[in-house]
Amino acid sequence: MSLNEYLILSSVLFFIGMIGVLRRKNLLMLFFSTEIMLNAVNVGLAAVSKFHGDLTGQMFAFFIIAIAASEVAIGLGLLILWYKKRGSINLDTLQSMKG
Repeated sequence: MSLNEYLILSSVLFFIGMIGVLRRKNLLMLFFSTEIMLNAVNVGLAAVSKFHGDLTGQMFAFFIIAIAASEVAIGLGLLILWYKKRGSINLDTLQSMKG
């Protein structure tokens, strides 16, 4: 496969994730959509890195994976607490948050 095909795949995945972020009301689906977007960036970075013979893009992709794992762990913990308190993980219930 050529670099253009990898970048097209990466952009298609990114736009699928962006549509998911913009259209979903469920917090769990919002997390999945952000993960799709982060993985699309990783595919693009790794492809460019491979075709240029440099490991910098692959190192950035590795750090993005580590940050995404911590984001998911914290986000799912907060999601579980929110579900226990409200009984729903719908984004519309977040508007009722009181300080």
